[in-house]
Amino acid sequence: MENITIYYDPSLKDPSMIIGFSGWMDGGEVSTGAIQYLRFILQAKKFAQIEPQKFYLFNFPGAMTEAAQFRPYTKIQEGLIVEFQYPQNEFFYDEKNNLILFSGKEPNINWDEYTNCFFALGGRLGVKNIYFVGSVAGPVPHTRAVRLFCSTSNQPQKIRLQELGFRFSNYEGPASITTLLAWRAEEKGITMTNLVAEIPIYIQTRNPKAIKAVIEKLNQLLNMDINLIDLSVKSSHFEKKIDELIRLQPLLATQIKKLEENYDQEFFEERGGFEEWLKKHGIDKL
Repeated sequence: MENITIYYDPSLKDPSMIIGFSGWMDGGEVSTGAIQYLRFILQAKKFAQIEPQKFYLFNFPGAMTEAAQFRPYTKIQEGLIVEFQYPQNEFFYDEKNNLILFSGKEPNINWDEYTNCFFALGGRLGVKNIYFVGSVAGPVPHTRAVRLFCSTSNQPQKIRLQELGFRFSNYEGPASITTLLAWRAEEKGITMTNLVAEIPIYIQTRNPKAIKAVIEKLNQLLNMDINLIDLSVKSSHFEKKIDELIRLQPLLATQIKKLEENYDQEFFEERGGFEEWLKKHGIDKL
């Protein structure tokens, strides 16, 4: 607990924890945006933080543009230093939903010690389940439903996820801090699940549609009752704005049409073909 500052212990009973990180797997700000939204809608209160000194490189050799990614943030107004901020790693709680939220920045160094912070705090408060929400960019159109992939540290949890219709990740390559957390969670008696939305590679801005998709799944998994009407409105406006921009770029529109065709073909193949899908939904062919 030496790397954690706890302001007070919230009154929770075996709570679940939802975590998000900036940087890796935060395309469309799905990871940080989902936590930010939940913090706001639940009026979650801060109760602890991970101290940053052991976990980040603040100076990195190279060009200024590269080094700037590692530096702390400061704000100077008319010659007066008004703010200096190290990377923030903060825990919040919501008693009504028996929930802990975490928003942070993936560490540069000392990953094992960093993950110990979650297990130490989790052990102190009786956390049994941790959920990470994030995103990856892929060849998917913005006009279709957001696809979610998941991975977990626990076989019974995998069976439950399968029954709820989740798709499972297949991946080999550079790992994230969330994969390490999941890898170590089982030995700590905690079930860790990573929920990852696949977002269009051609859209760089915040993606409210994907944020809504991951929170809908969290609603389902954690039996919460979070009203997402405002996110639905934002998602609708988001799609309309993207459609308007794409109409000005015919070449991109053509490529998106191909993405839609590929998406639809894969969708029906997963369900045994188009005719099988019609039969399952009780729809007669014209």
